[in-house]
Amino acid sequence: MISIICVYNNKRILDGWLLKSLRNQTAKFELITIDNTRRQFRSVSKALNYGGKKTIGKYLMFVHQDVDLSFNSWLEDAEQILESIPDLGIAGVAGPSEGKPPDKVRALNRIKHGIPPLWVGGIPLQRPERAQTLDECLIIIPKAVFERLQFDERTCDHWHLYAVDYCLSVRKMGFGVYVIPISIYHKSAGAGYWTKPLEAVLSLGPRPLEYYRALERILRKHRNQTKHLRTSCGHWYTGYPLILQRLGWLVKQSLTYPWRKLYRCFLARQPYEKN
Repeated sequence: MISIICVYNNKRILDGWLLKSLRNQTAKFELITIDNTRRQFRSVSKALNYGGKKTIGKYLMFVHQDVDLSFNSWLEDAEQILESIPDLGIAGVAGPSEGKPPDKVRALNRIKHGIPPLWVGGIPLQRPERAQTLDECLIIIPKAVFERLQFDERTCDHWHLYAVDYCLSVRKMGFGVYVIPISIYHKSAGAGYWTKPLEAVLSLGPRPLEYYRALERILRKHRNQTKHLRTSCGHWYTGYPLILQRLGWLVKQSLTYPWRKLYRCFLARQPYEKN
């Protein structure tokens, strides 16, 4: 059985997306929702650890409030896939592959997101594939693994990169990180490049400053484990000062933004199969 843990700050969104997609699921599941509308929890790591410790399922699925599971057998199909992975430490629906040279890394995902729905660029998988890290919109951890390793509340003390840090930590324990071939729809498109140009320039990136503070702690924590840190939001080097990498990002995005906009328009016209 899968235990579903969701921290929410908007009951209307929770009801209209995640809970609506759970109503007719063919598999039994446990649901734990954590009300954070009054900001009782100051970090997602603390909130998810609180919820995860209350679960009884074999697998713990930590998912955003605005995710739609797309079809009624989603949980049943996901559990069958998870059972086929002997060294499973954590699984998700999006993340960068394990390719060592940066130009060999592939974006692995099964996600459509945004309004109107857009197919996220990347490789739609046919079988589980190893990744270095995973996107936080939906991750699944075996209960037995979570009992040994919870989310790092000190390193990830806000609302960012908790799955990235967990993936790297669980790899140190000898477990695998996987993107699994099952699709979702995610309402939020995240922080788009240059949607707020002034804020992007001031923070040297499209993310809030808290994101980069957490990223810097993660780079320090795992610098002896890897030279390249790859996330669904960018690639980073553990041996270089983060401030220089952010400046480089700013220059690169200013040059490539028009071409990426054209590419997204192209993707929006492509057909998409749910499963």
